[in-house]
Amino acid sequence: MPELPEVEAWVRELDPLVSRAPIEKAGPPHIATLKTVSPPLYELDGRRFAGAERRGKNLLFPLEGHDLVLRVHLMSAGRLRYLAPGAKGPKTAMLRLRFTDGGELVLTEAGKKKRAGVWLVTPEQLDEDLGHLGPDALDLDAAELAEILRRDRRQLHPLLRDQRALAGVGRAHANEILLRARLSPFKASTELSAEEVERLAAALHEDLTRALELREQGKGDSVVYVVHNRLGERCPQCGMPIARVDFEEHTIYYCPSCQTGGRLLKDRRLSRLLR
Repeated sequence: MPELPEVEAWVRELDPLVSRAPIEKAGPPHIATLKTVSPPLYELDGRRFAGAERRGKNLLFPLEGHDLVLRVHLMSAGRLRYLAPGAKGPKTAMLRLRFTDGGELVLTEAGKKKRAGVWLVTPEQLDEDLGHLGPDALDLDAAELAEILRRDRRQLHPLLRDQRALAGVGRAHANEILLRARLSPFKASTELSAEEVERLAAALHEDLTRALELREQGKGDSVVYVVHNRLGERCPQCGMPIARVDFEEHTIYYCPSCQTGGRLLKDRRLSRLLR
């Protein structure tokens, strides 16, 4: 799933492009993609976007006048591209917005499961829909992070991924942040020392900033991630092979030497089968 750095890079790229010209035609969307019916999508026709914004992993396109906002969540397989006038695009799309200058904003989604979503809402409805999101992970300082960590006793990896606690981090960057911070993914949030909190806050900011710079340069996962999906490869910090813990819905990658004192963590799927 695209996470904060990738989504923020798209926002910065799209911001000047989507406001160049009014929208000539919006849609028709895939039946599984459009999540709202009122106001209808054709309300976009003839209107102009004010630019592009982000809230957590959501891409936001407010209209000039700021009475409506188009919200896009890409989920795991969605991708959003701006096609310059005359550029060749995909034959089928989950959503296509054609601008009066010939440019297009195209949402595509790989795979059979169509989970990406598009909402056309008022700013008030947007605030209600996204009111559960925690503070943006890129803006957190050590004091704010410490407060989040103290609220409940949570394991660090699921806490970092919890959009209600802090918005923007997913599975991949939780792996990257915890490696950089040299903290176990299963360490309890309430057991961190002041020094470990500072280390985690620094790792959070450094990882997201580095990844955003690389995404803006057009770099892919193979360059951005140093531990995620790197099973068996050498840890860039100590050289020990990267390990992983498998769950039904996700996988945690970590370095046993840097993060767990040399201890290999159990495969959670296997341990359930052996009970």
